[in-house]
Amino acid sequence: MSLKNTLDIDIVKASSSKIDNIDFENLAFGNIFTDHMLVCDFKEGAWQKPIIKPYEPFLIDPSAKVFHYGQAIFEGMKAYKDANDEVWLFRPEENFHRFNKSAVRMAMPEVPKTIFMDGLKTILDLERNWVKFGVGNTLYIRPFMIAIGSGVIAQPSTQYRFMIILSPAKSYYSGEVKVIIAEHYSRAANGGIGAAKAAGNYSAQFYPTKLANEKGFQQIIWTDDATHTKLEEAGTMNVFFRINNTLYTAPTSERILDGVTRKSLLDIAKREGMDVQIRSVLVEELINAAKDGSLKEVFGAGTAAVVSPISAFSYQDIEYTLPKMENSFALQLKEKLNNIQYKLAEDTFGWTVKV
Repeated sequence: MSLKNTLDIDIVKASSSKIDNIDFENLAFGNIFTDHMLVCDFKEGAWQKPIIKPYEPFLIDPSAKVFHYGQAIFEGMKAYKDANDEVWLFRPEENFHRFNKSAVRMAMPEVPKTIFMDGLKTILDLERNWVKFGVGNTLYIRPFMIAIGSGVIAQPSTQYRFMIILSPAKSYYSGEVKVIIAEHYSRAANGGIGAAKAAGNYSAQFYPTKLANEKGFQQIIWTDDATHTKLEEAGTMNVFFRINNTLYTAPTSERILDGVTRKSLLDIAKREGMDVQIRSVLVEELINAAKDGSLKEVFGAGTAAVVSPISAFSYQDIEYTLPKMENSFALQLKEKLNNIQYKLAEDTFGWTVKV
């Protein structure tokens, strides 16, 4: 499948490219951006004509609603290059639909499909040299929208800015990841915005994550807000647990993000004949499984990290180390997903989209 462009987009090219000054072998995630960005404003009740222009700062009123009331959403996607120098996206319509679900929840206007998808294709066409071949090399794509309307009255903005920026990327996490199971702090609550990719969800995690970092742990496994007995997400990722040879993950809800990587891993696991159960896993279950040796793996899954194995977890100041698995489900699933994304294996699901 390939993307068809039907939208008229103004393009202002950068006078020169900085690509030759980038060390693609030593990239810190999300710090380097390509030469161009897409910008499209919503005002007077309508979306305006999008423009692709050189990547640069822009002016915004100090009273813009994004600063005072947090109307900001985003998505995370990746572009991949195959051995034939072709550029591919992975399930972009899933990100488009989730973006607009987030917009509705945050009282923001939905972005038309033509602007989102055609804008994405056009800027990727322009920046395709930034997508490098090789497993692990990607171009991270960050579509986002912010409220730019001015005024500090507590009500939704009437003006918004949709943008797409691009960042060459390698691995998100490196080394072993150790986590703490949350006993007090929560990522999200029923009736809240946990299922939206709202900026505020992530800033609210920073403080408890900082406390975990100070204890020598990289991330937190979040628990439900009401009882802190149900395991929900790991840091900024969905989380999976392998007990004996069954793979468990929590169902999506108002508190849990409907991850594209999560649903893709579940489909691959089922195709491979793995025993999969989608249900709440209790902290008590995890502790008991760690004690009796039936807990084999815990791993996070998300666009940025893809699959991030967890080497140990802590609960009530007791640390539990996971065994080293020769037949790791996490690594098997990551390899099979990567092979689809980089066109190293047949895409039997129809997930990949040619740019």
